Amino acid sequence: MHKTARTVLACVALAAAQTAIAEQGALERGEHVYTKVCSYCHDAGVGPEIRGRQLPASYIEHVVRHGYRAMPAFRPSEIDDQALAGVVEWVSASTAAPRR
Repeated sequence: MHKTARTVLACVALAAAQTAIAEQGALERGEHVYTKVCSYCHDAGVGPEIRGRQLPASYIEHVVRHGYRAMPAFRPSEIDDQALAGVVEWVSASTAAPRR
């Protein structure tokens, strides 16, 4: 195989691998942010259970950015847009937390 063709093929393979890693990473980052920020209230019975409820992504994003009742608003400097997207994706895909 020609050297240029091998280089192009390697670049395409690397780009595909990075995309797959980024997609998986978003879910993992979402779970990490949920565990570090959200679970203190939402898994402890202070805030409502949000996992396993099929809440619309736009609703979750709005509540996180603007707050609702006792829940504070989180600015992009506290939870950036990429982390928020990961949390939304993870919460949407999650099942209900086990009862304590």
